[in-house]
Formats: sequence, structure tokens, C-alpha cells
Amino acid sequence: MKDPNNIQSTYFIGAGGIGMSALIRYFLAKGKNVAGYDRTESDLTRQLNSEGASIHYEDNPALIPSACRDKESTLVVYTPAVPAGHSELAYFRQNGFEIMKRAQILGEITRTNRGICVSGTHGKTTTSAMIAHLLKQSTVDCNAFLGGILKNYNTNLLLSDKSDWTVIEADEYDRSFHWLSPAIAVITSVAPDHLDIYGTEEAYREAFVHFTSLIRKNGILLMESQVDIIPQTQENVRTYRYAASKTAGKTDFHAQNIRIQNGEIHFDCVMPDTIIRDIQLGVPVEINIVNAVAALAVARLNGVSENELRRGMATFQGAARRFDFHIKTGDLVLIDDYAHHPQELEASITSVRKLYPDKKLTVIFQPHLYSRTNDFHREFAQALSAADEVILIPIYPAREKPIEGVSSQMILDKVTSPVKKLYSKEELLLQLKKEETEILLIAGAGDIELLVEPIKNKLYA
Repeated sequence: MKDPNNIQSTYFIGAGGIGMSALIRYFLAKGKNVAGYDRTESDLTRQLNSEGASIHYEDNPALIPSACRDKESTLVVYTPAVPAGHSELAYFRQNGFEIMKRAQILGEITRTNRGICVSGTHGKTTTSAMIAHLLKQSTVDCNAFLGGILKNYNTNLLLSDKSDWTVIEADEYDRSFHWLSPAIAVITSVAPDHLDIYGTEEAYREAFVHFTSLIRKNGILLMESQVDIIPQTQENVRTYRYAASKTAGKTDFHAQNIRIQNGEIHFDCVMPDTIIRDIQLGVPVEINIVNAVAALAVARLNGVSENELRRGMATFQGAARRFDFHIKTGDLVLIDDYAHHPQELEASITSVRKLYPDKKLTVIFQPHLYSRTNDFHREFAQALSAADEVILIPIYPAREKPIEGVSSQMILDKVTSPVKKLYSKEELLLQLKKEETEILLIAGAGDIELLVEPIKNKLYA
């Protein structure tokens, strides 16, 4: 990477992604000129422009600002989701600019700071957000690059002038997390995903094994108890296991005395040296218990006090689109969740059922990626079948082109719920009936989030 002192401008291709936006804010905070491209305008890109970036939405090298045309002082950052034929990316390559993936930049940061890198198929956004909040509100403090907007701070970037601890969400897509050099690594799950990249479940798990080898000497590895890999760590790396509750195997951190009642969750956290009693979950859903145990473990290993841990967990407001309540009344609940893997979807539905056992549950789900739908349509259907009513909308393609024969219908055909439907997004808003809705869970990682406010308005009308 260029000497940071020589970088005057940064240009981002794929600027509207949540992970990219944290880096944009980082370079803006460093006083750099920041510009970039994204395919579509969004609330996030508009916010970034209001903060000082200059983002446009047409793939056209002529729109690259003059400040970003000096290859000696400009760093170009791109996301692997950008197609190889992107003309702006081709311009920078043909003209000899330094071009780096987002993960490479984060890797450089973990070499100069002490990185707390949270990886896993699911749970990493919430877990990393919890760790960041626990450290930030304590005397330890931290920096953080997060994969979601942390509602306590209304941002996905936290900066500190007194701490070099840096929390990073470590993305396994395209093996991005292999650029990192963690001081502390967390692995929440290795349930297979991204088989379009990895090919086999074995190759996917092997990527996490390699990730463990990147932890610095004398570092820490924290793995959820069900993670079925054999780590290959360097010398003197301490390894711990954690779980939502005590398991048959060795568990160093777990919850006990869990109480779920009156819309709240309290538990005691068992640690190697103590038991921290009566912790209240700020976002009271069952799936957050295991995430909280991991976050409490990391924070405790870094010297956060018991009182700071209790206060931090109770005041944690969550990350946007991670079990996000939009309506919460006695007769109507609307929850928006990012769940886009079968295990995530199953955990979300199970959590809702435990919070509202006697209510009718409707789930609206948008599958994400043709390849993931093709690989896991049976598992998605099984998870969704725990709902009373299932509504599917078409697949969100993201970076992919359609695969012949792959559609949301594949999932719907195997759903066993008594009521199941497939609507276009336009039909959904017309067909959704207020009088039939009690608990509504909206799930998916695509543009389904744009339907949350229209649905909320319709249900409140």
C-alpha cells in the first residue's frame, strides 16, 4: 500500500456497500478527497455524499473527478462484487493506478493496529457490533469497521484517539478475511455458504482453518462450541470455546440461568475466572445470547470491568436490520432481519416464536443469490415451514446472472406451512392485509429493506 502520507485521494468502485462505506468514512475522517461509483443510489450513498464524498451512478470514466486522476496520489479501492468488465476499473488498471480490495485495506489496518476480527457464516455483524459497543463505552475504547449501522452511534465506523484496538467484521466471501492479521479472532460458525466461490463444504471450512493461522503470535482465538474445524494457530495463541449454554464438550464461556419473560432476556455469564450475574440483553432475542457470550468474552479478556459489561450489554441497541423492531404493540409486531442463510432464518423464526408463542407468525422472505437458492432451497423451505404463513418474493440477484430453472418457486414448492404465497414486490403491498397480521418478520439481504417502510405505513394506515 502507498505511504498514507502520499495518498491525497481515494476512489471507491462499489461505494454503496455497507463494508465499503466504513472505509469511505475512514478516509474522509483522515481529510482525504473521496469519490466513487455505485450502481444505484441509496440512502447510504446519499448520506456519504452529505458527509463529503462524491459518488455517482453511471459506469463512465469521464465522471472520475480530476482529483482522482493522479496515479501517484490516488488509491483505488474496489469490491469483489464488481464485474471484471467494469469500465472505470479498467481505466485505473490500464493507467497504472494502485488498486486494492477493501479487505486489503483492512489487512493493512490490522498490521498497524491490534485487530479484533469477527468471522463466521452468521452472527458476525451483531457480535462485532456488541464487542465494539462494550469496548467503546468502557475505559478500554476501540476503533471499529462494522458490517452494519450500529444504532447506538448511527454509523458503521468508530474511531478512537486513545486505543489501537480495532474491531473488524471479517468477511469470508472471496476469501477476503485471508488478508487480515488478527490479534484476536472470533469464529461464530462455519456452516457452508458461498459455494459459488468455494465449490465444496470442505473448501469452505478449510478457509476458516487458514484464517486461524493468521492470528498473531501470543494472540487469542475464540470459537463457538459447534465450530467443527481444527485450528492451525501460531505459537502461544490461546484458544477458547464459547456457547449459548453449557455443552457436553469443553466450554470456557457460556450463559446459564437464562430468563426470557416480559419481553426481556436476563442471564448469568460463566467465565474461566468468574460468573457475571444478571446481564440484560439490550436487544432481547434468543439468538443474541450466543453472540453476547462471545462479545462479553472478548471484552473481559481485554480488561473491561464487570459493571462496564453489564451496562454495555443493557444499553446495546443493535445493528440496523439485525432483528430490528419497527412496530411493537400489543396486537401488532413488525421485525426486519438480515437473515439470508438457512441457519440464520431458522434462528430468527425460532426466536420470534419464543417471544410470541401464541401469535400468528407471517414471514416475508426474499432469497439472496441464485446460487445460494439453488444450493439451499430445501433448507430454506424447512426453516420457513415453522411459520404459520410464508410469503416469498423473487430472488435478489446481487452480483449474479440468472440460473436457468432457479427461482423462489423452488423454495415455495417445498414449504409445508398451511398458507404460502409468491408475490412480486408490487403485488405484496396490494395483498398484505392488516387484519390478518399479528407478527410479521421480513427477512433477506437484498433490497427487501426498501419494503419495510411501505409495509409499516400500510399496517399502520
